[in-house]
Amino acid sequence: MEYNLAQVNVAKMNAEIEDPIMSGFVQRLEEINALADLSKGFVWRFETDEGNAIYLRPFDDTRILFNMSVWETVDDLRNYVYASKHLELLKSKNDWFTKLSEAYLALWWVEKGRIPSVEEALEKLDLIKMSGSSPEAFTFSKPYPKPNRALQPTPKSSVAEL
Repeated sequence: MEYNLAQVNVAKMNAEIEDPIMSGFVQRLEEINALADLSKGFVWRFETDEGNAIYLRPFDDTRILFNMSVWETVDDLRNYVYASKHLELLKSKNDWFTKLSEAYLALWWVEKGRIPSVEEALEKLDLIKMSGSSPEAFTFSKPYPKPNRALQPTPKSSVAEL
């Protein structure tokens, strides 16, 4: 069986998305999404009808942005995040986002061709929060290799509010 890497990340905005404080981020969003779409190893990204993910609010706090995508490998995602123009946004993140005290990133393997659900992504964040990195959900700092057998379903867990 072949696998791709799914990732979810969340960020808490310093203000609502329409606030002028967020304009520098919003102005670059289309460019950065297009960069992802054209990057080596990119497979898929979550989009709402607006063409991006910024209007999905799966948490009670409306200032938490949700982002999810699928990549061929950890290295492909790492190169996009840290070795492309995306890095410029990371360097400015404090202008737009507040540091979260809870898990904000989870990576996990999905069967090639399968698109993860929002619920699954939130469960992976919860797993990171509860247990840290594991083969079921991990981070860049402690990645796990692709499975060498069929994946077992992730047990249901409650998603704690960030």
